[in-house]
Parts: sequence; C-alpha cells; structure tokens
Amino acid sequence: MNTTREVVEVSRDIPATTVPYGETTTLPAGETVTIVQNLGGSVTVRTPFGVLLRIDGENTDAIGIEREIPERAVALHGKGPFSMDQVTNALQTVYDPEIPISIVELGLIYRLEEVTDDDGSRVIEIDMTMTAPGCGMGDVICGDAERAVRGVPGVDDVEVNLVFDPPWDMSRMSEATRLELGLL
Repeated sequence: MNTTREVVEVSRDIPATTVPYGETTTLPAGETVTIVQNLGGSVTVRTPFGVLLRIDGENTDAIGIEREIPERAVALHGKGPFSMDQVTNALQTVYDPEIPISIVELGLIYRLEEVTDDDGSRVIEIDMTMTAPGCGMGDVICGDAERAVRGVPGVDDVEVNLVFDPPWDMSRMSEATRLELGLL
C-alpha cells in the first residue's frame, strides 16, 4: 500500500476533484497539503481544512511527485497476445481515491466481458458500481477504468457502465481486502 503523510506545497494552480463529491476545483499555488495516497497514477491529498482532493497524474509534478505509470500497467504494454487477464490486471491499477484498494479488490467490477463487433474489433464491456449510489466519484473512477483497459494491447474499444443493481456491500470485497481492513 503506497500511502504517506508527507506535507508539500503546491507549486502552481492545478485542477483537482473533491472526494467523495466529484466536483472539479482548483488547488491554488502556495497551498500546503498532506499527501494521503499515491496509487494508480493519481494522488489524494488533504487540505488544511480537511478536504480530500484527487489530483490526476499529469499534475502531480506540482506537488513534487514524478508521474508514475503503475507497475502492472507497464507489464501490460507490448507483452504478447491479448488476454482477459491483462484486462483484469489493468483494472487492478485503478484505486478508490479514499481507500487505498483497487476497484477489483473492492468488488466494484460486476461484469467484465470481451465482445467482438461485426467489423472484428474487440470491445471490452465493463459493468461496475460504487460503494454508495450517491458517490460523486463514479464518473472519475469509470474514466480511470476505461483509460486503464484501453491501454491493453488488442483492445479496440471500452464501454464502462455504472450500475447499482445489485447494490454493493462489503461481502463483494476480496477476502484479502476484508482482512487488510480488519473486517474479518
């Protein structure tokens, strides 16, 4: 788990997303923030007012963090023929911005299917959910999932559907995650 409590100063104005509301805001230059989580290519920080903000990888240089390509993602590019295991591995690099756990381990992926279109192109269809229907981060996390899977060799298109039926509950988490969170 790559979490930290390092305090840093923002070097330039950068766009950020409020967690868990999913609202776009600007983190101003000169603001001091605490790095809470640095996983999956994005960083979650806490402002002095206690607000959590998610910063996309292309802006992490403004808080002194070099953009990282998740190790699992590096292993995917250009490695052999397509497989659904590569798709699952790509999704393992997408993390909940509040909880340092991948969306796969949290049990947010309900359906993952390879579909071949009439023109022979490979489409990966994903049905996923959020831990709560009112979570404002749904579009952000779905976008992260789409980008991660789109990077898998042999994938021509990705369709991510946000669903809430059946409702998510903690039993959907992997046993390892429940153990890590002290829920067993």
